Amino acid sequence: MESNSSNGPLSDFDADVYWMGRALEMAFEAATADEVPVGALIVREGSIIAAANNQREMLKDPTAHAEMIAITQAASAINDWRLEETTLYVTLEPCVMCAGAILQSRIPRLVFGAMDPKGGAVTSLYQVLSDPRLNHQTSITSGVLAEPCGKILTEFFASKRALGKK
Repeated sequence: MESNSSNGPLSDFDADVYWMGRALEMAFEAATADEVPVGALIVREGSIIAAANNQREMLKDPTAHAEMIAITQAASAINDWRLEETTLYVTLEPCVMCAGAILQSRIPRLVFGAMDPKGGAVTSLYQVLSDPRLNHQTSITSGVLAEPCGKILTEFFASKRALGKK
């Protein structure tokens, strides 16, 4: 998979912006395929080990969220269900299902773009990843490229409403 080979080490913020930009590319691919435009990727040791977007319509699968597909790809890439030493980048705050999968796969760090006030399970409605009652917590960085990550969703759903679709 791809690595971030620049002329020198990036700061954590610059790296987060870089990788979120790559996740946003995945979201644009989803929109082009008439899927809800959410993109996700998993990075380990400076390289992408998984990249996905929503595929619920294509697969007719309610669990085919970008995060779920990326987690499956990453586990296959490293041949282990424990995704320790990875960071998940996703353009939209994960839902309850995806937050549960993040915990189950032991992803230590999540970076997301836009908040999801109607279904977010990280900071908006629930705080699943930071619940001290659970056996694993995930470090969270939110709001990275929040404006473009939110804009693609807003525009996608506005076009759907204009066409009278679901």
